[in-house]
Amino acid sequence: MTRKYLILGALALALAVFVAAAWFGTRPAPVAPEMAEALLRPYSPILGPEEAPVTIVEFLDPACEACRAFYPVVKDIMAEHGDAVRVAIRYTPFHGEASEEAIRVLEAARMQGVFEPVLEALLREQPRWASHGAPEPGLILEIAASAGLDAEAAKTQMLAPDVLGILNQDRADVEAVGVSGTPTFFVNGKPLDPFGEAELRALVAAEVEAAES
Repeated sequence: MTRKYLILGALALALAVFVAAAWFGTRPAPVAPEMAEALLRPYSPILGPEEAPVTIVEFLDPACEACRAFYPVVKDIMAEHGDAVRVAIRYTPFHGEASEEAIRVLEAARMQGVFEPVLEALLREQPRWASHGAPEPGLILEIAASAGLDAEAAKTQMLAPDVLGILNQDRADVEAVGVSGTPTFFVNGKPLDPFGEAELRALVAAEVEAAES
């Protein structure tokens, strides 16, 4: 085996161990029909085609290292299945002030039509602003501006009552659904359990196949 493949294998193993450690102990229960509204709200940001038959709901904290690690996996799954898959983001501010500010910035980005590039920039630069030892939330607007956000307009948009309402509703839904770790995934209402990249790919593929049959 070449040195290149040894390194890639080690990196893959490290990612798997890291994500498992970050998520260990969280096993979301199946969502009862009456809880469907709490799983996906009409205002939830959508990545991908609005009318896709398969919906991945991701409970995401912008400051979560495992969310950052899993984002390329989610994008790859979307690319693999094309118009059949969309992703709905639910905000899960488990990491305090920095997480909440990042969510407010993301909502301003959505108002301005630059949600996805800002999300990708915040995840890419997460080690700069979301260090668990010494977070620097003040960097968030600067990073978002580099991805196309009008920072001056965002300062007002971030404080809009609707943004506070979304934060509060998502917090309530996180508790109602029983989410205790991020990222947590549901695919067409089915919880990803056990958690893992291969399991997520398999669950999405099965739902796509069922939708197309």
